Amino acid sequence: MTPAARTQAAIELLDAIVAAAASGGAAADTLIARYFATRRYAGSKDRRAVRELVYAAIRQAGPVPVSGRAAMVAVADSDPTIAATFDGQGHGPAPITAEEPRAQGGIAPAWLVEALSASGLDAVQQTALVDRAPLDVRVNTLATTRDAVLAQWPEAAPTPVSPLGLRLANGTAVEQSDIYRAGLVEVQDEGSQIVGAALSAKPGEWLVDLCAGAGGKTLQIAAAMDNRGALLACDIDRARLQKLPPRAERAGATIVESRLLNPGHEADMLSDWTGRADGVLIDAPCSGTGTWRRNPEARWRLTPERLDRLRAMQEQVLGVGALLVKPGGRMVYIVCSLLDAEGRDQVAAFLTRHPGWSTEPIEAAVGTPHGPGYRLDPATHGTDGFFVACLRAPC
Repeated sequence: MTPAARTQAAIELLDAIVAAAASGGAAADTLIARYFATRRYAGSKDRRAVRELVYAAIRQAGPVPVSGRAAMVAVADSDPTIAATFDGQGHGPAPITAEEPRAQGGIAPAWLVEALSASGLDAVQQTALVDRAPLDVRVNTLATTRDAVLAQWPEAAPTPVSPLGLRLANGTAVEQSDIYRAGLVEVQDEGSQIVGAALSAKPGEWLVDLCAGAGGKTLQIAAAMDNRGALLACDIDRARLQKLPPRAERAGATIVESRLLNPGHEADMLSDWTGRADGVLIDAPCSGTGTWRRNPEARWRLTPERLDRLRAMQEQVLGVGALLVKPGGRMVYIVCSLLDAEGRDQVAAFLTRHPGWSTEPIEAAVGTPHGPGYRLDPATHGTDGFFVACLRAPC
């Protein structure tokens, strides 16, 4: 592909990504994969170059652009090399005109920037939300040690805080490595490792991962339990939960039981666990404002109405989790969001609804104290953004 053809491909992909953001369609990564699946003539360098163009345009545009071309023109305005590809030759885009639309720069749509500011994030912290994220993995202690993996993987380096984290160069084909295939590591951001460890899982306990998804934190908990005890992983998303059993098998996490729940009937379907769990982890569905480094187009998908729906889901799942915890047990609430509406305020509202429950410090906590919990953000801690709090049930 010529440089101009790469720019045109980026424009076409951006058009699809903008449309998907409006309709709730597929994520950018999925759309990029589909696009190149039907264009076998594009080599690996072409695919990488187009992907970089697409994500540069997404990160630069705050509000949703009117078109993919408007997004790329905004990039071209500050990059003469890209501007030169708008030559109208062959498969290249038409020349840029002074009056045509440009995507507006910024961190996010105005209402969302206002919400982030109201949640205590300054300009530096907000800007870091759309930086490129590092590639981290967690060492699986059911199978090996970090030192052993470092000896086999010299290109990896220990992460700054997590005792089980390793950092690799972006673009490393982790899932094609023998180390990954042997179940020695799992891809997991250092921040996710830190907040997942807040449950302080111990061998022999009865624990529930109530919003397990594909099971990243489930496997982390199983390793902390040394495969001793009972660990129930639940979700309402069949497609995501189906990914857990093969991952658990590869990791050697034999104590994991997965259970698909029907929305609105979670409490009934978990009645056999009512009041029995030593601990419950709730990695709640959220806006994902803390993960924009990995999914920057998510800024374009979030609306005030969607945020309200997510808050209602968080309130509901907290209520379900509270039913499972035994007297004196604990519940750890996590959101990969930096909006107080989903973190600090959500926990405060739970405490009001559930007299006798309390919050407590998190053992070996890393993060900034924030209301009843702790917060991590990319600018301050170098991780994805999270809010985490530990809640204790009355005895």
